[in-house]
Amino acid sequence: MPKRYAKPITSDEYKQLQDTDIDYSDIPETDEAFWANAKIHPPAKKKVVSLRLDQEVIDFFKQGEGKRHTSRMAAVLESYVKHHKEAG
Repeated sequence: MPKRYAKPITSDEYKQLQDTDIDYSDIPETDEAFWANAKIHPPAKKKVVSLRLDQEVIDFFKQGEGKRHTSRMAAVLESYVKHHKEAG
């Protein structure tokens, strides 16, 4: 019987997992019909830029977790662009 985990496993524990340790009982089988209309969506390419920002802006986005603040900045900019494209 596959092992159930009471808590999320760490990346080191994940690396040590064998296929026989994984519980597939709640995952339906897939066949060619399932994948017939599948489309590949490659990840969007991102461009590296250098940007001068006020310290207040940087501090705001670093609040809380601190990590991934540049991703949050990018999300705000993407939302801004989408809004303005929709507005015409």
